[in-house]
Amino acid sequence: MPGRYAHYFADNRANWDDRAAFHEASGYGIDDLLSDPGRITSEVSQDLPYLGDLSGLDVIHLQCHLGLDTISLARLGAARVIGLDLSPQSLARARSLADRAGADIEFVESNVYDARSAVVGEVDLVYTTLGVLCWLPDVAAWADVVASLLRPGGRILLRDDHPMSMAVGDDTTCGLTLHEPYFQQAEPMTWDDDGSYVEAPEGTAPVAHTRHHQWNHSVGQILTALIAAGLVIDEVIETRHSSWCRWPELMEPCAQGYRLADPAHRDLLPLQLLVRAHRPVDA
Repeated sequence: MPGRYAHYFADNRANWDDRAAFHEASGYGIDDLLSDPGRITSEVSQDLPYLGDLSGLDVIHLQCHLGLDTISLARLGAARVIGLDLSPQSLARARSLADRAGADIEFVESNVYDARSAVVGEVDLVYTTLGVLCWLPDVAAWADVVASLLRPGGRILLRDDHPMSMAVGDDTTCGLTLHEPYFQQAEPMTWDDDGSYVEAPEGTAPVAHTRHHQWNHSVGQILTALIAAGLVIDEVIETRHSSWCRWPELMEPCAQGYRLADPAHRDLLPLQLLVRAHRPVDA
C-alpha cells in the first residue's frame, strides 16, 4: 500500500484537505468541546461503556481528522495519545485545536497502511470511528496494521457505519433500495461533489477537490480480517441508530443520534457496526 491505489489516495487526501476547512467552518462541535475542559464528543460518549478505564494507557486514534475524538480520549486519562491521518490540512487544524484544549497529543501524518512504520512503539488501544473503513481498499491489510500496533493484551474498538446501510443508495425517492456493492471490490465507488456530510455557513468555500473514492466491506470480511490478523473477537454489536442523518427525509433524532422515523422500518436495516477485539497476551 498504496501501490496501485496511490492515485485514489491522492484524490482522497486532496478531498479531505478541503473538507478540513469546510468542517471547521461548520462548527463541528468545536466550540462546545473547547469551552468545557471536561467535555468529550458525543461519539466518544457513546463508546464509554466499551472503552473502559483509559488511565495510564497508550492509545492511537486512526483516521482522526480534526482530532476532536482524539482530544476526548486524552481527557479520559490516557497517558499517550496519538492521532493519525493522511490529510495534512486536517492535522494542522487538529494540532491547533489540541493546543487550545491543552491536550498533549502526538499527531502523525500517514496513510493508515503505513501506520506501523510511522508510529514508534505499541499501544494498548486502537480506536477508530466513524466513517473510516469505507476509505480503505483492503480490509485484510488494515487488520494486519491494527494487530501490529497492539501490544499483547491490547485491544481495538471499531465503530462504523454498517456495511449494509452503506450499500443502500442516497436516493430514497423509492425508499431504501440497494445501489452500492455490499462486498469488498477491487475498484472503488467514485463520486464528484463539492459538499460533505455537514452544512457549512453561507459563504463558506465549497470543496474544490471534489473527486473521492470509497470501498465497502461486508461484516464477514471485517471480522474474518481481524481473526486472520491474530486478534480475538470479543463483541459484535449492530444498532438501529446512526450518529448522522444520512437520509433526512426518512430519519428522526433519537437519544443515540438518529434512527429511521417509521417504526415499522427500524428492524429492517442495521445502521452501525461496533466491534471489540484484542490481541492475545501470548501472541
